[in-house]
Amino acid sequence: MSAPPAKQRRQGGDGGTPSGFPLLPTTASPEAEARAAPYRFPAPAKLNLMLRVVGRRPDGYHLLQTVFRFIDYGDEITIAVREDGVLSRGRELPGIPAEIDLTLRAARLLKERTASEAGAHIDLLKRLPLGGGVGGGSSDAATVLLALNHMWRTGLTRAELQVLALELGADVPVFIFGESALGEGIGERLTPLSLPPAWYVVLAPPVQVATARIFSDPELKRDSKPINIQGFSAASATNDLEGLVCRLHPAVARHLEWLRDHGPALMTGSGACVFASFETEAAARSVHSKLPPDMSGFVAKGLDRHPLFALAR
Repeated sequence: MSAPPAKQRRQGGDGGTPSGFPLLPTTASPEAEARAAPYRFPAPAKLNLMLRVVGRRPDGYHLLQTVFRFIDYGDEITIAVREDGVLSRGRELPGIPAEIDLTLRAARLLKERTASEAGAHIDLLKRLPLGGGVGGGSSDAATVLLALNHMWRTGLTRAELQVLALELGADVPVFIFGESALGEGIGERLTPLSLPPAWYVVLAPPVQVATARIFSDPELKRDSKPINIQGFSAASATNDLEGLVCRLHPAVARHLEWLRDHGPALMTGSGACVFASFETEAAARSVHSKLPPDMSGFVAKGLDRHPLFALAR
């Protein structure tokens, strides 16, 4: 998916997630919901405030230690219940054909495992960059699981949804978990964390980083020592994937270098997005206002909980 012009991207981030977001009423009957107008749901981005590769399993999956935090900027998904049982999607998404669309895969998985006879029409408004390391596809899938579990009255618990989510990708469970968290294992073992308030400047280099390519590279550092999370400090955190990604994608290195002129900065996930944290919104917006015209990004507030946390128990 091609990136919007820099000016448009920078303006788009100023508002965070759309205002007036109508969340699904928890008291509506299934019949009323089936007749209701479509509902819009947020699919927030995540940042990895730290990422260490601490080993590798025999099956090839890497063992990680990471800190997840949601931010108030992301994709938007509109869902309408269909009474005919069909799963359909709205707008076509460049670079995301229907057969690999995680929103449809999530809906199909939930429908199969719960034997639901309901269907859904799902329309995804994509704001998060593909290959950006901010969890766009994973967040989209989790939002569909949370929303449809509620709309279809399938009744799965949060823990049960997390098990389903792992079948869709290693990053999907944390969006169901719904809180700032320490992630271990392949990222699915989650422990809630209390993080200080923060605002973030997130830059999106105009490249897509292939996660599988990074994790398969022989130069990737795979033997970091786990840290004591009680001593975690975002200001001193590192990302073990960052050096390799910067060598392979000079644009990532350039954006990171620019951001580090204004404070401690880090790459999130396997890239390409980079970010820096600030104590106040004013400080973050001041740095954002200095962006060169050929760079794009947004300002976002750190969240303690996923905006759809209340939809699961």
